[in-house]
Amino acid sequence: MKHPAPNKILILDYGSQFTQLIARRIRELGFYSYVLPGTSSIQRIEDFGAKAVILSGGPASVYEAGSPKPAPELWTYLDSKNLPVLGICYGMQLMVEHHGGRIKAADKREYGRMGVAVEHPCALFSGIRNFQAWMSHGDETSKLPNGFHLTARSAEGAVAAIAHEKKPLFGIQFHPEVTHTEKGAEILRNFLTGASGLKADWEMRSLIDTLVEKIKTEVPADAEVICALSGGVDSTVAATLVHRALGKRLHCIFVDTGLLRFEEGNRVMALFTEKLHLPVTRINAETRFLGKLAGVSDPERKRKIIGAEFIAVFDDAAKDLERTLGTKPSFLVQGTLYPDVIESSPAPSSGSAGATAHHSHTIKSHHNVGGLPEDLQFKLIEPFRDLFKDEVRGIGRELGVPSDFLERHPFPGPGLAVRILGEVTREAADTLRHADEIYIEMLKSEGLYSKIWQAMAILLPIKTVGVQGDGRTHKQVIALRAVTSSDGMTADFYPFDLGFLGRVSNRICNEVRGVNRVTYDITSKPPATIEWE
Repeated sequence: MKHPAPNKILILDYGSQFTQLIARRIRELGFYSYVLPGTSSIQRIEDFGAKAVILSGGPASVYEAGSPKPAPELWTYLDSKNLPVLGICYGMQLMVEHHGGRIKAADKREYGRMGVAVEHPCALFSGIRNFQAWMSHGDETSKLPNGFHLTARSAEGAVAAIAHEKKPLFGIQFHPEVTHTEKGAEILRNFLTGASGLKADWEMRSLIDTLVEKIKTEVPADAEVICALSGGVDSTVAATLVHRALGKRLHCIFVDTGLLRFEEGNRVMALFTEKLHLPVTRINAETRFLGKLAGVSDPERKRKIIGAEFIAVFDDAAKDLERTLGTKPSFLVQGTLYPDVIESSPAPSSGSAGATAHHSHTIKSHHNVGGLPEDLQFKLIEPFRDLFKDEVRGIGRELGVPSDFLERHPFPGPGLAVRILGEVTREAADTLRHADEIYIEMLKSEGLYSKIWQAMAILLPIKTVGVQGDGRTHKQVIALRAVTSSDGMTADFYPFDLGFLGRVSNRICNEVRGVNRVTYDITSKPPATIEWE
């Protein structure tokens, strides 16, 4: 994609669980950031045209065989351009090793919050002295490379930060991108505006113009485009953006899979037609989807089945449009986000944000990423593939999408299929829909909804003994989940007052037929994901 900001920051990924947080924090500071695999070729790195480079952390040890290493020419290229470089954790260790220093296994692993003392001033720590930082490493610098000096030390006495005496090279052994690090944002800002001398130039309005022009350029003037509307924020904003670029050549298809939330179909159709004025065709495909999912319990199979069936439905719709228009739509719009791509870890492809997945593991396949068939009959338009959820919300506000819709909690593409643990049936979907509606309704009525990133009810594949109406029951269990997050990459469970949970449980058990027990999930991400499947 043509990047809208000249002061672009490149992040080379070596497998850290926090790499996407680095990208997010850099964007929050007003700079366009992009992640490429740490092993990317020099040509690919040069084509990006970065004004500064960050080397991420990672789980490997630089002295082990097979550990990820940058292209052999990387440091020569960086020196020739005099590019500022910040190495974080493993990234710092790569810097130390390349320049002749030594890394060894630490006698004592540093993990969690730890004090850091700045011993020698440098641009990275301008205005900063002592602070608490988040550590997560088992190796340490035992010998500084020539030309570098120590700038900060941990409370345990280990090297916490280094800087080159003449070149704009900096290394830190802690993670400034996580919220647990005090002064983390300030340290990153110091690197970008102080050490690198760059000016923040990342703005949402210029991004919209860039995306619109990109769509106009990539879609031929005689091509028709079909859009997969799920009813969620991402696909809705994507459709609104593409509609601005292409007008009547966009044809939206809203598929009611039978796996949507309570009254979802009617609610979103009213939004599409009455407020956003999008050209939408509604397809009721509940029987079709439930038939394909019959007997399937494995979550990955569910996602792939749903992804393939979505494409099949759109292919059928495209054929209908071909008969009407005289030409078959050749492009498919999807609301794929950056976290979707990262979690699905698709095979790297040139210019794709999915290429960041070299040193990470597949967490789950998203129906619009990992579930796509190899013989896809459409060329994809994914304008938000490099963006985070809150950035898409920002675009939506600029495009006039109602704020109450934009602030809705995320909803998975496969819908309730991945919130029904076990086989998906119409009865199970109806049960879960009812319970979820009660939960969300109470969050809103008690002023809690806007404080939570995502909340949901999950139908568990077990039954428990209960007492209802003076009789013994053997019915199903609903689990409730609610998390706070800034971008969905990490999340903490929301600490509800027990009285609220009691009121929700009471209503669900009294009003939802077939349920006699409610539980609350108090697991954060990591180790868990936000969704259960």
